[in-house]
Amino acid sequence: MNKIQTTLKLNFYLIITLLILRLTAHGQIDSSVWAQKPEISYSGYVDIFYAYDFNQPKTNYRQPFLYNHNRQNEFNLNLGLIRVSAKHLKYRANIAMQAGTYVMDNYASEQSALQYIYEGNAGISLNKKNNLWIDAGIFASHIGFESAISKDSWTLTRSLLAENSPYYLSGAKLTYNPNEQWELAALVCNGWQRINKVYGNSLPAFCTQIKYIKGDRLSFNWSTFIGTVDPDTTRRLRYFNNVYIQSQLTKKFGFIAGFDIGGQQIKKGNADYYIWFSPVIIIRYMWKDKWSSAMRAEYYQDKDGVIIVTGTPNGFKTNGLSLNLDYSPVKNIAWRIEGRWFNSTDKIFLRQDKNVNDNFSIVSSIAISF
Repeated sequence: MNKIQTTLKLNFYLIITLLILRLTAHGQIDSSVWAQKPEISYSGYVDIFYAYDFNQPKTNYRQPFLYNHNRQNEFNLNLGLIRVSAKHLKYRANIAMQAGTYVMDNYASEQSALQYIYEGNAGISLNKKNNLWIDAGIFASHIGFESAISKDSWTLTRSLLAENSPYYLSGAKLTYNPNEQWELAALVCNGWQRINKVYGNSLPAFCTQIKYIKGDRLSFNWSTFIGTVDPDTTRRLRYFNNVYIQSQLTKKFGFIAGFDIGGQQIKKGNADYYIWFSPVIIIRYMWKDKWSSAMRAEYYQDKDGVIIVTGTPNGFKTNGLSLNLDYSPVKNIAWRIEGRWFNSTDKIFLRQDKNVNDNFSIVSSIAISF
């Protein structure tokens, strides 16, 4: 066993030991607090979309590297979910069931009985201040500023870096909030966007998150992942970093700047790594109380096909631009339309029967949360 694997396992055992010690101290709290009834809430979300790809693919499936709003010339459900949540001073739980094309595309590798679980987790407070929590189960990934809930994002479609990094994880998460501005988290999970571990893999993945939030004006996030997507026999370690800053400079104008970079061993025990990276910047302008626009510029380079396989000489080296117009009459409703253009070094896009370098599409969506 090499030094990295040994260090990972030592960190894991250290986390477990600290949790046991914390739980032992936590047991001294007055049991009457635990006996109080939790607050039960119900919520839901529906995202109906239509997309038209001007390359006119012959099938209704648009791009293999997109997992949201990825159907051609048809009305469809991107994501629909129903959630039940329990909230207590000392514990919490969530269960949410999902359906839609996002589920079909993004959960294809999961067992059929688990594909329709958006989240299923439970957590307990570990101290009297209730600022240290342990949660376990299936939950949203700690990576990135975009989720599968398109209504909560500045752009209708997800950025290339969001589409090709984990949307969800399965494992345990330790979260500490020393004050209202800082959040620190450590995770042990089953792998890179996995509910079940890869067959034959005995190594869990280890993740961290540091988040700083200053009111509604500024947030900074740094998330990491260390793990593997292989069984033990061919294990290649994967290291990944996500960094972003989000700022609301004025009441009308804000921006997000993000950067992903990852490295994966070329083969087991090798000191050489394949590298991929992706920068993105999004600028949003609030025209009126109900209208807004966002423009996104992005680039994704994965020349060795670690995440996006093309089978072409230069791999996936793609620029992207998008512009969307949003109408939100109330906070829980959004109608959006977006134009999106890709341009790649290699001819990775198909325009009818011809390979081309570029792709343009228009997507529209009505999303409602309740």
